[in-house]
Amino acid sequence: MRKNYSSGAKWEDIVGYSRAVKIGNVIEVSGTVASDEEGNTVGINDAYLQTKFIIQKIQKVLEEGGATLNNVARTRMFVTDISRWKEYGKAHGEFFKDIKPCTSMIEVKSLIGAEYLIEIEVTAIID
Repeated sequence: MRKNYSSGAKWEDIVGYSRAVKIGNVIEVSGTVASDEEGNTVGINDAYLQTKFIIQKIQKVLEEGGATLNNVARTRMFVTDISRWKEYGKAHGEFFKDIKPCTSMIEVKSLIGAEYLIEIEVTAIID
């Protein structure tokens, strides 16, 4: 069984994607940036705050699918400046210190908007 979760963003229909998809006991969460429900960027030039906001946003969609951060098996962090890894890592560690999912932090040239410093996607597996 497949269930798609929507954020309501107009881009979902234009690009053809879902905020998250649950198939069986696996939830995949699409790349998530630090934008609030009105489309405003949270934490301009603050890598720590953007990371924290994104993980909280991911946590909400996981809960909709019947999961928690404890179910996260993998995180992927796409960052625009790898030299700020401590800032991203500090926020990631606050949520995942005891869970310790597999993770990647990959420097990319840019994200969908110049104000975004990080984009995160996750895979969660419900026990």
